[in-house]
Amino acid sequence: MAQILPYNGDYYLWHYVPSIPGAVVFLVLFLLATIVHSWRMFRHRVWFHIPFVIGCLFEAIGYASYIAAHNNTDKLPPYIIQSIFILVAPPLCSATIYMILGRLITSLPSGPTRSFIRPSWLTKAFVLGDVQAFVIQASGGGLIASKKQAKMGQVVIVSGLIMQIMTFGVFLAAAVAFHVRYSRLLSSSRLQAGMPWRKVLWMLYAVSALVMVRSLFRTAEYIQGRGGYSMTHQWTLFVFDSSLMFLVTVVFFVMYHPRDMTRIDQEDEFIEARPLASVEMPMTSVEVMPGRK
Repeated sequence: MAQILPYNGDYYLWHYVPSIPGAVVFLVLFLLATIVHSWRMFRHRVWFHIPFVIGCLFEAIGYASYIAAHNNTDKLPPYIIQSIFILVAPPLCSATIYMILGRLITSLPSGPTRSFIRPSWLTKAFVLGDVQAFVIQASGGGLIASKKQAKMGQVVIVSGLIMQIMTFGVFLAAAVAFHVRYSRLLSSSRLQAGMPWRKVLWMLYAVSALVMVRSLFRTAEYIQGRGGYSMTHQWTLFVFDSSLMFLVTVVFFVMYHPRDMTRIDQEDEFIEARPLASVEMPMTSVEVMPGRK
């Protein structure tokens, strides 16, 4: 029968026996998500989805290691692998989310003029912040396995999570500002977007909210410390991390399709016109062309 065993002396890696049924459920779900998103990525050649697919795979690896830890609560490798892979998977998924906003803005007619962040810098800035959060959280995840460095590891992870939350906050502000400004442009002119850009933005809002809630939970978890409620009750992981991240994969697949943005680039279907107020209609006379009556 599985039990909680000390890793080194009186230092315990786990405060509960990892649940096999719960981990198996999410292992299967994230494997399916990896397969489905990989299929769509290769079919439509949307290579910027690679970070998202890797994020799904990291989640699956994390829960496979979680299962392995069930009978090995005193072993370091299963604990480290599940801790780091489940922790850093969301920043990978976020990288693709950030890139979608930049591509959406540049795909829309007059879109770049309605973004308060230059599109060429928008993706770079958010992905850079995301990479920094990824590296910080990964390094912190390795420290928490040591009794002497556990508190330092928690501080490092919290700083990485806070950076991720701040990056997402600025990202959402940029998305909302563009949404409002571009809507005003369309309502005051005869400009036609030619693509379901609002649907793409609502998808971004939905997945961003899910990742944000998950990051807030993780931040509270590590602030509470190893003896806190979240780290001693595994249902909180399954509800506020596993479930939310799987919903991210579902929403991203259902609400977004690569054609939503590539259609303009490939078929040039949008129509751009000057604002009505700037169109002048001559009211005097009509010039007759030579040779015609």
